[in-house]
Amino acid sequence: MRLAMVAGEASGDLLAEQLLGGLQQRWPQLEAFGIGGPRMRARGFDAWWGSDALAVRGYVEVLRHYRGIRRIRQGLAERLLREPPRAFVGVDAPDFNLGLEARLRAEGIRTVHFVCPSIWAWRGGRVKQLAAACDHVLCLFPFEPELLRAHGVAATYVGHPLADAIPLQPPREAARAALGLDAAAPVVALLPGSRASEIEYNAVAFLQAARLMHERRPELRFVLPAAPGLRAAIDSRLAQHAPALPVNVTDGRSHEALAACDVTLIASGTATLEAALFGRPMVIGYRMHALSHQLMKRMAYQPWAGLPNILCRDFVVPELLQQACTPEALARATLAWLDEPARADALRARFAELHHRLRRDTARLATDAIAQVLEP
Repeated sequence: MRLAMVAGEASGDLLAEQLLGGLQQRWPQLEAFGIGGPRMRARGFDAWWGSDALAVRGYVEVLRHYRGIRRIRQGLAERLLREPPRAFVGVDAPDFNLGLEARLRAEGIRTVHFVCPSIWAWRGGRVKQLAAACDHVLCLFPFEPELLRAHGVAATYVGHPLADAIPLQPPREAARAALGLDAAAPVVALLPGSRASEIEYNAVAFLQAARLMHERRPELRFVLPAAPGLRAAIDSRLAQHAPALPVNVTDGRSHEALAACDVTLIASGTATLEAALFGRPMVIGYRMHALSHQLMKRMAYQPWAGLPNILCRDFVVPELLQQACTPEALARATLAWLDEPARADALRARFAELHHRLRRDTARLATDAIAQVLEP
């Protein structure tokens, strides 16, 4: 069984690693190759390019890297057409994967897209791309398959693999011991993003907010998990903007950081869903190029940006975006969770309900759906 896969950035690498586990159980001799990250490589995936090559968000930011990304996609397509796999599985990264899937499908290669693009949130016209590009879509959220089927796109709800991977009762004490954090101290996890562009736009505001929090609460401790390849960029900003901050900067280990913390200051993206599944109160902060923000804002169908708010259909956690994402506002909103335990408990109850709703045997369900696509 030879399968090609493409996963962009850290969140796609995490989703694909979970899927690979199910695929390898069904097909022990599986050969999987394409574009992936360190988690996929640990599963034996043959990464021709690293997933960090695709880790760019925002229109203006993509333009800076457009030629390189286009060259990768062209080279990958040519190689797959020379030696066709049984199927191609695109994991998220729709701007990269959907065009590639359409080309491969036109040449007779079966295509599966894992993670329905957020057509219910913005860019609804993408459903036509899905219909042309994919034989099947694996959906993370229960309302998506019906929406896709209305447009003639075959789809299966498989649950969210993070809901399977993250325990219903996070190991707070064990995580603190593993990270060398005081068991009794209040801990804030700082997650400014997993892309270089996110560190560029978010890290300074997050670190300055942490410095303000520490000035007001000297007992606070901080942990900051750095995504692969971003440690140097974080360390340089830390030295400049918060050199005395009591922060444990780790290489990866974001799940341990979320398990260990009392509250997290976090960039918008898949990490916010991870924080919700860990039951952690959060403040979502995010900045991007002003033009990218304006373009995305005009295409939005709903008032929320963060996944926890989208899935709960309410502003259950603060969202501080663009001009609102200031160090003072971030610090104030984060400390408020520590000052209002009843509010934090109510949020944890909402998140526990969400966790149960998304918890399925995702790897098995997704593998079953892929097997059906491969049937002659």
